[in-house]
Amino acid sequence: MAILKWVQENGVGWHYIQPGKPTQNAFIESFNGKLRDECLNETLFAFLTDAREGLVKWQDDHNNYRPHSSIGNLTPSEFAQKIYLDKQAA
Repeated sequence: MAILKWVQENGVGWHYIQPGKPTQNAFIESFNGKLRDECLNETLFAFLTDAREGLVKWQDDHNNYRPHSSIGNLTPSEFAQKIYLDKQAA
């Protein structure tokens, strides 16, 4: 409900994905696949705290150290900083 409230307050369009049609949101499906293949399938978590720590490490690597070809071989952090600086210069 919090997300729907935020969507309404901020005038964001909200569209549901039809059941059985994951290709309607290919970006998140691609991300989910990477997360599953690179983190969840590679690690056996004994406790919830282990899972949280593992996910934080994976997220840090994914966002700050690993370049992504879809954004010019920059890390997501570098790409966000570049966009910010480009907007400041404009």
